Amino acid sequence: MGLSVDTLAQSGMLALLLFAVVPEDVDAQDAVAPLAGPSTKRDIVIYAPPGQYCAWPSVVRAANNDLLVFFTQTEEHLSPDGTILSVRSSDEGRSWLPADTVFSTPLDDRESGITLMRDGTIITHLWSTCHTRSSYEALPARSYESSVLERWSRHVETDAYRSHADKQGPWQTVSRDRGRRWSVPVRGKDAVHGGIQLLDGTLLAASYRLDRGSLGVYASPGPDSAYRWIATVLSPQPDSLVFGEPHILQLSSGRIIMMIRATAIPYDDTSPRCFLWETYSDDGGRNWVPPFSTRLWGFPPHLLQLSDGRVLCTYGYRRPPFGQRACTSADGITWDPKDEIILREDAPNGDLGYPASVELRAGEILTVYYQPPVAPGTTQQMRPPDPTRTKPAILGTIWSVRASSNAGAPKRESR
Repeated sequence: MGLSVDTLAQSGMLALLLFAVVPEDVDAQDAVAPLAGPSTKRDIVIYAPPGQYCAWPSVVRAANNDLLVFFTQTEEHLSPDGTILSVRSSDEGRSWLPADTVFSTPLDDRESGITLMRDGTIITHLWSTCHTRSSYEALPARSYESSVLERWSRHVETDAYRSHADKQGPWQTVSRDRGRRWSVPVRGKDAVHGGIQLLDGTLLAASYRLDRGSLGVYASPGPDSAYRWIATVLSPQPDSLVFGEPHILQLSSGRIIMMIRATAIPYDDTSPRCFLWETYSDDGGRNWVPPFSTRLWGFPPHLLQLSDGRVLCTYGYRRPPFGQRACTSADGITWDPKDEIILREDAPNGDLGYPASVELRAGEILTVYYQPPVAPGTTQQMRPPDPTRTKPAILGTIWSVRASSNAGAPKRESR
């Protein structure tokens, strides 16, 4: 998912660099940092239908303690007709019920952020993309087989597809019964991992798709009211670094922190400049300090305050060793790359990531993400992608966060 085709075209960064390799200008020491693993770890498969491409999950604990994971199922990363599904676990992630459809239009429904309110209400942040023949023709050479692109182009030119072009954009649905039934969709705000309910009850979301290279902060009094703009966060280097896919968290102190994906211009998600950036607000999101780099490399971020007060950030790692990473911070502002944790480093390519986390009990985390469920060392043809390969699925890791950072030589957990 990431920056959409339309967004990239508008930003002058149209490229399909999903299947990353380390570029020549990446220093080897920078590419492989001295990291540790979690104290305990168990990898799980949440949803892996044969032949389907599943990606971009969010996770939430419902009011009855069920775990819900929301994600997109489609044919390929940029195919024209994705659908938003959810799966449910009532046993802390040990087993998962069959998938339910949450949102489906004739367009490409490809984002499923979630805001959980304190009364148990669940709000979705959905996005529908209307692809066109011209958007497929603008993709870099060998992004997909020509026969695949022609088939998709014919599909998006049908009356059944084009008649829904006005449905492109952000949508919102609401569930008040723990995700079993959903309200009629209304226009909302995009938020790749969802928004938050502030301590005063206000809903807050940070968006990027319609904010033209900046980040918009929007507030609403409740799920039945429209969002209104309250602030804009700008990249300090707009000619060379674009901001996108932010996630926000209100700390117990009341401070709101925002972690941000930063992508190099021209578009390159393997650039050594793709550090996470951060800003924070102490007045309910109306004013934000100038954004600063965290020196954590990867994207996009998901934030969670743990029961011990620390802040957890999880993010994908789209250069060798491909996988998922995490880091903790005592205050949510200061991050040390030496405290990074490797959750996975066994993916075959950079078509992965978007990890999101929930605390199962004190110190035990479930992190969900997408990557191909293949054995370490597996190779896959990706330029263009082999349609018969094992495609990405929704996976998870149940792990224990360490009480404090490790010193000395890096340690890897045995499987």
